[in-house]
Amino acid sequence: MIAKIYSLIITVLAFNTVHSQNLDKEKLDAYFQALETNNRFMGSAAISQNGQLIYSKTVGYADVETQKKANSNTKYRIGSISKTFTAVLVFKAIEENKITLTQTIEKYFPTIKNAGKITVAQLLNHRSGIHNFTNAPDYEKWNTIKKSEQEMIDLIAKAGSDFEPDSKAAYSNSNYVLLSFILEKLYKKPLGTLLNEHIIKPVGLKNTAMGGKIALAENQSYSYKYQDKWVKQSETDMSIPMGAGAVISTPEDLTKFADALFGGKLVSEKSLTQMKTLKENFGMGLFLIPFYDKMSFGHTGGIDGFQSVFGYFPEQKIAFALVTNGSAIILNSITINVLNAIFGKPVEIPDFKVYNPAPADLDQYVGTYASNQIPIKITITKSGTSLTAQATSQPSFTLEATDKHKFKFDAAGLVMEFNPTEKKMILRQGGGVFDFRKE
Repeated sequence: MIAKIYSLIITVLAFNTVHSQNLDKEKLDAYFQALETNNRFMGSAAISQNGQLIYSKTVGYADVETQKKANSNTKYRIGSISKTFTAVLVFKAIEENKITLTQTIEKYFPTIKNAGKITVAQLLNHRSGIHNFTNAPDYEKWNTIKKSEQEMIDLIAKAGSDFEPDSKAAYSNSNYVLLSFILEKLYKKPLGTLLNEHIIKPVGLKNTAMGGKIALAENQSYSYKYQDKWVKQSETDMSIPMGAGAVISTPEDLTKFADALFGGKLVSEKSLTQMKTLKENFGMGLFLIPFYDKMSFGHTGGIDGFQSVFGYFPEQKIAFALVTNGSAIILNSITINVLNAIFGKPVEIPDFKVYNPAPADLDQYVGTYASNQIPIKITITKSGTSLTAQATSQPSFTLEATDKHKFKFDAAGLVMEFNPTEKKMILRQGGGVFDFRKE
């Protein structure tokens, strides 16, 4: 729910249309096995073509404490991918003449600032200006506590507006929580019931539902963060994200959902076109996820320790989905390798070599570093036999040594290279190179 949208590598290379027999399943299996063996990833992946599952892989645990292994039917929280489900329900309501895209929301939420100007369309493509409630400084102090509809509306109303409706776009979970409440009012049914009636049962999704408290007995998974070991994460109460992030599912179900959506089985062609139409990079429940010269539509997600992505390539009729309940490597990198396998490019298995500097050697890196390129400072501290980094107003994270003076943090795709003699540090992330100097 909170995870940011990312773009995959884009280039102008050309490839032939993929066929399922070209998928190097053994190499992809070896890649996921390497991630699992080196405590880099727990989760599941699935790929389908022409509506047929051609690959599925699950690694890691649903519950680390009891060593309960996950399987292809293990259900994960999918975060903001829930928004695509919600958008489908909204368009079904539009097709049933229950609501229109141009309808404003003051009838439903008179206390929301600019409610008389904000339309359903603006909620769908994040152009409402309504502040994102998950950005509240105290969000993590109350996100595990059940909230009523009125409490959520009050929280959203109190947070106010960030800009005039339709003047620009900015991602806000508040939009889809409000859409959830509108749907419940239109149909006089809970959102979970609407999902069952309009999406889950018609498509035959066996492992998809509105989430509640995580239930291991029902083959649901906890989520984790790696801090020298897998550490269990807290559970957001699902009364809070609603249609912005409360759905649970599996990658196999997500590929079925994608096949049904883009195969015209859920909404009309007109509605799907509107969902895919981008305005300042935002569709209505969908985003463009490019891979070289190929274009897919889908969504990413993140809630607690869960991260997810799904996409559909209309020309190739290929759907893919990836969900993790614990990742110590940036999910974008894993997604790229999955897409590499699909489109006949090399699947790179990382070299997880271990470099162990002497504890005394770590002292030379300790300090606070500042850069003239970006307005943050990074404080490096020593904790036992490892280094911990913390950027301004951000959580701390443990660095992994890869060579002399070189450290990385795979979960953010970040590399730091120190020059103790000159009191410098170079940070590399997302293609950017930033020079830091110790204060």
